Amino acid sequence: MEPRRALITGITGQDGGHLTELLHEKGYEVFGLIRGQRNSRREAVVGEFPYVHLIEADLTDQTSLIRAVDVAQPHEIYNLGAISHVGYSFRNPQLTADVTAKGTLNLLEAVRITGLDQHTRFYQASTSEMFGGLDYNRPGTGYDEDSLFHPRSPYGVAKLYAHWIARNYRESYGMFVATGILFNHEGERRGLEFVTRKITDAVARIHWGLADHVTLGDLYPKRDWGYAGDYVRGMWQMLQHHEPDDFVLATGETHSIEEFLTLAFGEIGIEDWHPYVRQDAELQRPAEVDILLGNPAKAERVLGWKREVDFAGLVKRMVDHDLRLHAPEGR
Repeated sequence: MEPRRALITGITGQDGGHLTELLHEKGYEVFGLIRGQRNSRREAVVGEFPYVHLIEADLTDQTSLIRAVDVAQPHEIYNLGAISHVGYSFRNPQLTADVTAKGTLNLLEAVRITGLDQHTRFYQASTSEMFGGLDYNRPGTGYDEDSLFHPRSPYGVAKLYAHWIARNYRESYGMFVATGILFNHEGERRGLEFVTRKITDAVARIHWGLADHVTLGDLYPKRDWGYAGDYVRGMWQMLQHHEPDDFVLATGETHSIEEFLTLAFGEIGIEDWHPYVRQDAELQRPAEVDILLGNPAKAERVLGWKREVDFAGLVKRMVDHDLRLHAPEGR
């Protein structure tokens, strides 16, 4: 029996790496979209995942997407590709719209044009940033699949378009399109531009005497933080379900950046992190989301999904990774 084939956009990102690993372990033949002939991340992907078939394509170039889908003939597509950093989206809103919003439309159209729309299952990576953190969530229960959206960044707005166009293709063309509204999920593969990895990388460097501080923006925002490995398992489960639907993946609890700092510095024996943290107004966003709390009850009930790594375990995992990464030779 031939293996199932999966095509992943955004394979060079955090979730792409975790998902590639998961699918390979399940016996899939994995194809990944990579942008540009000289993509700086190509070597890293090939080194870590030598079994992946890389296809050069770009979410802003529909012709390349049609070719990629035709080459891969995927049973499943995971659309993880996006301009995924909220702060960056304020500085480059048009690029964010072109890649994150219109790119999803281009990929959906590529599936339809190649005639695979009734044979390929499509996962759309939606985000909790679509909710915006205003007072529309039910007190104490968090945002769920029926909560109102009010995005507070160009990234959130672009993702909301992608979310709705994905649902539109499901309803208009009968495509198997599942959307995962994922709350913040982190891990050792997280990019250094994200606050969690910025903190754990700095903690490790401070421990080994390579740095004496970390510079951050606001410290009060609270997020529903989980482990990326748990969340990509949920993505896969959505495409194995008998019908396409929308699912929130979250932990159901929030923690502030200050709490993250406390645990991270605690891993290297520092109880008071304040002397090691500087704040810079330039790192503050024009519109901040104070709190994001998700309600994963539907995914837990329907899919049987459950997160395995708790908040303390997530922070420890990330700090341990960065301590090993920066350790002097022989340590």
